[in-house]
Amino acid sequence: MSQPTTNRFHPQGAFFTELKTEVDQHLARCAPPRVALALKTLFILTWWIASWVVLVFVVDAWWQAGLVAISLGLAMAGIGFNVQHDGGHHAASSRRGLNRLAAFGLDLLGGSSWIWHWKHNVFHHTHPNLVGLDVDIDIQPFVRLAPQQRLRTWHRYQHLYTWFLYALLAIKWHFVDDFRDWATGHIGNQRFPRPRGFELVAFILGKLAFFGWAFVVPMLYHPWWKVLLGYLVASVTLSLSLAITFQAAHCVEEADFPSSACAKGDDWAQHQLRTSVDFGSHQSAWTSIIGGLNFQTIHHLFPKLSHLELAAIAPVVRGVCARHGIEYRVLPGFGAAIASHFRWLRRMGAQPVA
Repeated sequence: MSQPTTNRFHPQGAFFTELKTEVDQHLARCAPPRVALALKTLFILTWWIASWVVLVFVVDAWWQAGLVAISLGLAMAGIGFNVQHDGGHHAASSRRGLNRLAAFGLDLLGGSSWIWHWKHNVFHHTHPNLVGLDVDIDIQPFVRLAPQQRLRTWHRYQHLYTWFLYALLAIKWHFVDDFRDWATGHIGNQRFPRPRGFELVAFILGKLAFFGWAFVVPMLYHPWWKVLLGYLVASVTLSLSLAITFQAAHCVEEADFPSSACAKGDDWAQHQLRTSVDFGSHQSAWTSIIGGLNFQTIHHLFPKLSHLELAAIAPVVRGVCARHGIEYRVLPGFGAAIASHFRWLRRMGAQPVA
């Protein structure tokens, strides 16, 4: 695997200083009320619990169970997009305890908020799209997502089969990734501190809680094979929702994959703008459903802002970028982003190593 020649950015310049000042001033005038975030969180958690209760205790016909399992998977994705993600970035509340509680939503979904913090907040957000540093683009040997990665014979078909791999994301996550990372102390090829004390207790309790509500309790009322089928439908729904949303923001034709952190003379903020792409900025329904993650560039520049604030500051970011001659990349919609990801997969399946 190719490694960046350096992981050090150039010192922060005038662009981000001006941008941060204008964003702070804008939010001081018209920040969205926190109560809106609390109400949205309550709605999504109710949706998740109601879907589980109906699936386990109410529905009987197979087609009803299938529809409710899809609803359960979408509700789980909603928690990830709108609750856990903000909590993990300390953006859900000004109170540390409430942020930790929101972040723990990932543990209830079968993941680990501790491991996610290192994988997402530290490794991905610091060096997006840098091979060897951003573990989110390392799906080798099955999928090639960056020009610096090794090209293998089967990659010529990856634009066709990768979608099936995306559908298995949650299953791999639930049964392999967290346990492997915890056992080895590595995420990808990077070391991280394994959870200890309270965090270890949270890790264990989260796993027990997930396997309890996802498998143990349902098997008290239904045959094991029906429970596994319901889990499969819900997990595939969750997997595709998460994978496609995040890949549409970074692994597209419009995003850069620099060979190093300062390959183009970038500071940290300019690197975020080169490697992230927004999509569907005028599609308010999508923005609400996926927790503002279609404003991925703005989220990378200001990760500690809640998802309700991202759309509000988009005009500010666009204006400052224009004054400094920096490109702010936006695709017209979710469909355009998926199509661009498809074309990028096809290109990476044929283009020689950079």
